[in-house]
Amino acid sequence: MEKQEQDGLLDGEFKYKKNIDGTINKRVVICTHCSKEFQFHRSNSTLKYHLNAKHAFVGAAASPGLRQTTLSERRPLGKSSLDKLTDNIAKWIAKDCRPLSIVEDKGFADVLKVASQDASYKPPARSTITIRIHELYETEKKKKEEALVHTECVALTGDHWTSLSNDNYLGVTAHLITEAWGLTSFALTIMKTEERHFAEACAEQFQTVARRWRIEEKVTTVGTDSARNMIAAARIMPFNHMPCTAHILQRCITVSLADSGFVTALAKCRKIVGHFKHSPANTAELNAEQVSLGRKQEPLAQDVPTRWNSTLEMVKRLIRNQTAVTATLDKQKHKLVLLDITPPEWDKLQRLETLLEPCRYVTELLGGEAYVSCSVVLPAFCHLRRVMEVTDEDPAYVVRFKEKFKEDLASRQEHTNYAWLQIATALDPRFKDLRSVPKTDREAVWTTLAGMLHEDSPRRSHTAEEGPAKKRLSLLQMDSDSESEEEVQQDRAIQRYRAEPCTALEDCPLQWWAAHAGAHSQLARLARRYLATPASTVPCERLFSVAGHIVNKKRSALHSENVDKLVCLSNWLKDE
Repeated sequence: MEKQEQDGLLDGEFKYKKNIDGTINKRVVICTHCSKEFQFHRSNSTLKYHLNAKHAFVGAAASPGLRQTTLSERRPLGKSSLDKLTDNIAKWIAKDCRPLSIVEDKGFADVLKVASQDASYKPPARSTITIRIHELYETEKKKKEEALVHTECVALTGDHWTSLSNDNYLGVTAHLITEAWGLTSFALTIMKTEERHFAEACAEQFQTVARRWRIEEKVTTVGTDSARNMIAAARIMPFNHMPCTAHILQRCITVSLADSGFVTALAKCRKIVGHFKHSPANTAELNAEQVSLGRKQEPLAQDVPTRWNSTLEMVKRLIRNQTAVTATLDKQKHKLVLLDITPPEWDKLQRLETLLEPCRYVTELLGGEAYVSCSVVLPAFCHLRRVMEVTDEDPAYVVRFKEKFKEDLASRQEHTNYAWLQIATALDPRFKDLRSVPKTDREAVWTTLAGMLHEDSPRRSHTAEEGPAKKRLSLLQMDSDSESEEEVQQDRAIQRYRAEPCTALEDCPLQWWAAHAGAHSQLARLARRYLATPASTVPCERLFSVAGHIVNKKRSALHSENVDKLVCLSNWLKDE
């Protein structure tokens, strides 16, 4: 019978169509998977082709003779595909700080077999990945060197870090403004150091990094913290020093808190937070109390002296969970109830939150590296001084905090690179009115800026064609008290810039300079120099966070050269 009705219409994958009157039309068949109709003339080749093309998972079983290559039986990967996959594995390991030993994990091999659809695929060896990472480092390094070649000014930030294996490293980042007026920052190195951190050694380390990258003549500023050895090293180096303003602000907060009436209340906060943080059972009871009060489960935060804004975070979480914390301690009948925060102390904590919140905002603002921050320092400090003005409603302990904060901030501001900050503020179209600078100093800033234009202007060279007469006239003009034509043009350039309206605070100053660089070409060059400098050393701190993920307990013996390359690669590839 026609070969058993064409093998049961390929084992039930098709069925005959029924007519309206209920009879069967054996000239038309319907696919049971997609309900598509086919003309049937005693040959099932069309039906097999349809199964293989549209329903491969059944076509393989139904038609072994005409079987197409399916997902389960793909050909092995070619050499180019294998190389591309190996390169991407190396890039992933470097970018996301994964250990090299991950290629030896059986589960990782199983995942790659499924992803590559090749059951015979084997991950590359550790040595192969190591070679690819070194090659990737050299490739990316050439890109960074190319960026440094095409810029005139580079600002550096640097700091020291101690790894889990007790090795000392110097981290250095570079910051520059590109030809298209884009702010770029990237790591230069995280170099292992053997010497003690004396000033001479620190200065030599920074200069060594500059020599290796061939930017000795391009470095404008070196940003560091305010440690004494760093300040002494800055005096030795031929670069301008930019102390970290975020460190300065946090030191002001620490000094002001120690000389105010918040000490007792903060000590109680630390005791209560420690009570819950050190006991999972106590934490569970607090979470249950938060749920019963209809609040979100939120752990308390302990302040750490070296962690910025941690005191504010501790106070804010305690205030938000005041009811839950008090109720939990009452149920426990714990001796900490005797140290319970009194209503006047809760009032103190609320006032402290109000005082520290502007400091947190300014700290985060100064710590950015994706936008211009150097020109924001003086306006930010001016804002803090206004916030810390004493009012008639302030109690005595708040008055002490505010006065101590302003006094300490003023004394530390004197040790910053104040002249550099003033010029950077003047070159920012948002703040060029210099309201953050004392009125008596504003004209001096513009005079200094005009002097810089005169120094940067190209010196005219007298050629032989000019003749002796012109040379003598030029010499007489140089010795004259009257302003030269060049000085008049520089003064006009300053006046034209000052006449420009200030931009909005949310506008990007670099976009403004990109649009007005042609009209203010002389000042544009100075803007590239001054606005590239970061206000803090936070970029270096972020570099150390990456290094901490790489040099962990399982990788504490990692060679310093590999640490350098892995940290730099993770930083360079973060935006890809």
